[in-house]
Order: sequence, then C-alpha cells, then structure tokens
Amino acid sequence: MSKFTAEMVSDLKRQVSADIDRRSSDLVEISRQIHAHPETNFEEHFAHKILTDYIADQKLSVERGAYDLDTAFDVSVKGGAGPTVAVLCEYDALPGIGHACGHNIIATAGLGAGIALSSVVEQCGGNLRLMGTPAEEGGGGKIEMARKGAFKSVDAAMMVHPADADLARMNAIAIQHLMVKFHGLAAHAAVSPHKGKNALDAAVLGYMNIAALRQHILPTERIHGIFTNSGEKPNIVPRETEMDWYVRSPTIETLQPLKERVTKCLEAGAMAAGCTVSFDWKGNTFADLIDNVPLLESYIRNAESFGRKMTTEFLPGTGGGSTDMGNISYLVPSIHPMLQVAPSGVSLHSAAFADHTKGEEANRAISDGAKIMAMTAIDMWVSEALQREVKAAFGDGFVPEGVL
Repeated sequence: MSKFTAEMVSDLKRQVSADIDRRSSDLVEISRQIHAHPETNFEEHFAHKILTDYIADQKLSVERGAYDLDTAFDVSVKGGAGPTVAVLCEYDALPGIGHACGHNIIATAGLGAGIALSSVVEQCGGNLRLMGTPAEEGGGGKIEMARKGAFKSVDAAMMVHPADADLARMNAIAIQHLMVKFHGLAAHAAVSPHKGKNALDAAVLGYMNIAALRQHILPTERIHGIFTNSGEKPNIVPRETEMDWYVRSPTIETLQPLKERVTKCLEAGAMAAGCTVSFDWKGNTFADLIDNVPLLESYIRNAESFGRKMTTEFLPGTGGGSTDMGNISYLVPSIHPMLQVAPSGVSLHSAAFADHTKGEEANRAISDGAKIMAMTAIDMWVSEALQREVKAAFGDGFVPEGVL
C-alpha cells in the first residue's frame, strides 16, 4: 500500500507545475535562443552551453561533455530508494531548415520538467536523471551514450516531441543509413568509351533495381536515396559515383533482411556495368519505438488536466519517421508522446513547421510538456502499482541485434 495519499500526490504535482510557471519566461527565451542558433549533429555547442549554464544556475551539479560526447550532459539527483526516472532533452537541428523538427521545444520542456522534479525528488523517494542527448537527426547520440552505460540504472525514460497534433504515440520505425560508392574506370567518352567502365551506369542500374524492389517489400517499409556524385565531366566515362540511402522497416529485426536485399540490388548494378561497389553502413541503426503502455497511460491522464486529449492510434501521415529513442525503448521502459504546435497537416521537417516551433503554441507546448512529464515522473515515483505495471509491460528486456 502506498504511503502517498491522493491529496499528497496532488500537492506534489501542484508544486512542480508552479515551479514551471515561475520559470516559464526563462524556458521560452532559451527555446527561442536555441531556435535562432540551429546546430547539426554533435555540433550543438551553443545549445549545450545555454542549457547547462541554466542548470548550474539552479544549483544543480551538471556533467558537461558527458559520456565522451562534447555536447551531451547528465544531471543526477538522488532522493531515495525508489525508481530512477530519466527526462531526455534533444537540441540538434536539421541542415538548411534549422529547427524544423522542434528540438528547441524538446530541450526546454525537458529542462523545465527536470529542474522542477529536482525540488520534489526527495519527498517522492525517487531518483532523477536529466540528460542532454545530442545528434538525434541521424547521429544517434542516445545510442552512443547507451553504449557507455548511460541508461543502465534507469527505470523509465521519457521525452516529448512537437507535431501537428496531440499524439500519445509516434509511429517510429527502424532505419539505417547507407553510403554507397561505385568504382569504374575513366576513359574519353567520345574517343575510347570502350576502354572505360561506367560507374554512373552501375549506380543508375542499382537505383532501378531498388525501384523494382519497392513493389515487393512491406507497405510499411521505405527505401529512399539520392545521387551525391555522378562523375566529373560529360566527356569522361565516370570512374566513381556515390549514392546516399536510407533503409527503413517496421522493426529492427525486419530491417536486417531488407538491408541484404538492398545491397544485392546495388551489387547487381555494379556487376552489369563491370564495376565494383563498396558499402558504408553508418554506425548507428535506429530501432523502432516500443511504448511502455502503463507509463503512457499515466502521461495521457496527466495531459487531460491541460485540455490535451491525446490521440492513441496512429493516423495516416503521422508516422514512419525514425528516432534513436527507439533504441532506448529496448533498454528501459520509455515513452515518446507528441504535442501539437502547428495546425493539422503541417509536416515535420518543413520550413513551415520551423516557423511554428517558435510561436505561441510552441511556448504552450514547452510549459504543458514540462508539467505533464513532471507529473508522470511523480506517478512513477509514488505508485508501487504503476512501478510493477511498467516493469511487467517491459517484459524480459530482450535486446535484438543492432540496438547497441
């Protein structure tokens, strides 16, 4: 039987909400500053500094450059023998279109939740981690941190993400990034084309093979690529070409055979053109995201108190992206809900969405997201029943190949 009455829990939640309200203008200003200074994978030095400086100003000990990553950080606050809840911050941007994924909102909602929770963690008898996780947009900062043990003592992890609707779940599927090089032989394209081996032909044939393959993959799988180098001049038989591919599948386990099919298509193109091909599967595979349902149900209940009715089903056009939070969801019970900051239909990773991530709805999402996460962490700390349910839903913690 819990030692916390309903009135005690309500009071704790009022405390964290009031704390977030008091620092609301600070959180909004930090969000706007990060938005105005977009930084890509592992280059988030401005965001890292403004976030960690603010944390230090609150008299919290923050480890900067945590887990051998210059732009990661970690805050640990111990309050008792209860579970450890991690609140995660992201703050990297996209090349060319800045914060079109709204990581400035993720960072500051996490910041507000973490600092507010630090003031009640002892009352709740739990433990808190506030973690800055760089390079979500392809770099896989969370995976790098996990390999170094960042999540070994964590019992639950959470973050929020902006979107064009209030979504309890993100349909995040597995992905791996592939760089391909075709190697041929240069020759004069008019005088002696017969002496050359055309690496562009090899790449084009490989692309066509994958285009044919798309008819025979799962409807939920995705393969998309571009040419990044197609040769030097029209009168030189291309001696080297390069392609950049993303390969996605519903789960990290179904991703592996799809990767093999993709490489065979590209190898066939090289063989037909008399060329060779080399593959560079980029280091971090992003796994699919597995929501911990009991933890998510707690979040949904808390969200309702702010007038946010969270859609629990995947909607057309709202899924299919990928995140390194998927890997963490295989390691610890995790949730990754999404909060509306833009009108329905405005796509993530668009210039229009980037504009909305610095608007009034974005500011509301920072406050609401911080409060809802803080309340959910309190539920996890004070309810032994929820702790049991979260643990049971997580199962035996099987970690498939490629997660780490």
